Amino acid sequence: MPAETVLPDSDLVDTGSVERPSSPMPARAKTPLISIIVPVYNEFYHIERVVQRILDAPMPENTAREIILIDDGSTDGTADVLRLFKDHPEVRLYRAVINSGKGRAVRAGLKFAKGDVVVFQDGDQEYDPSELCLLVQPILEGKAMVVYGSRFRGRARGMRFPYWLVNKLLVGAVGFLYGKWITDEATAYKAFQGDLIRGLPLECKRFEFCPEVTAKVLRKKLTIHEVPISYKARTVDEGKKIRFLDAVEAFWTLMRYRFWKPR
Repeated sequence: MPAETVLPDSDLVDTGSVERPSSPMPARAKTPLISIIVPVYNEFYHIERVVQRILDAPMPENTAREIILIDDGSTDGTADVLRLFKDHPEVRLYRAVINSGKGRAVRAGLKFAKGDVVVFQDGDQEYDPSELCLLVQPILEGKAMVVYGSRFRGRARGMRFPYWLVNKLLVGAVGFLYGKWITDEATAYKAFQGDLIRGLPLECKRFEFCPEVTAKVLRKKLTIHEVPISYKARTVDEGKKIRFLDAVEAFWTLMRYRFWKPR
């Protein structure tokens, strides 16, 4: 594989589909592979530290790892920083020519992820990569198919009240619409059995990945297992990209996949 692969627009659209499993991951004779997908856009000041922390992060024993970096058309020098890791044996680097949104970057990453477990990591420093192992362990042990890292069961620092309120309202919306109560729907730390997440027909383009995948998992009557994580919020001035309209889209996404959209 080339050190860096440039993605045409078509590669940011369809993730394809595979047969969905009906039970947690069975024990495997081969070494389980963990795919860490990192969608990133204009994170020049953070991404080097994030990738290095992922490389330094402990993984469960007797596992292999691939780190899939999806540069979603960055224009601030992020691409140059990512190239610092292009020769690392665990890193796979992909670059989109134009910015298409986090959801499409996630879907592009899923096209290339081969892992028995797939986990997502943001390109900022709000989440601690040393805790990734907490998410993948229950799946490797066959105890869960979906694991969310809950900021509200762990330690959330610096979250401003509007973001806190929206997060709590999203949790309430999930409970009301789907009859399942979790503590953190919008967490960026989500892990899945690989065949399950690759088999979901995702349509997300921007930040609606979280409510869409939550809705589709719950419509399949699967349980979302939660583990406590730590979180340190950043501000808009520090590069936070999610906005009020993204919150509106999140609620609408939960609604439409509950009542109108197919599974």
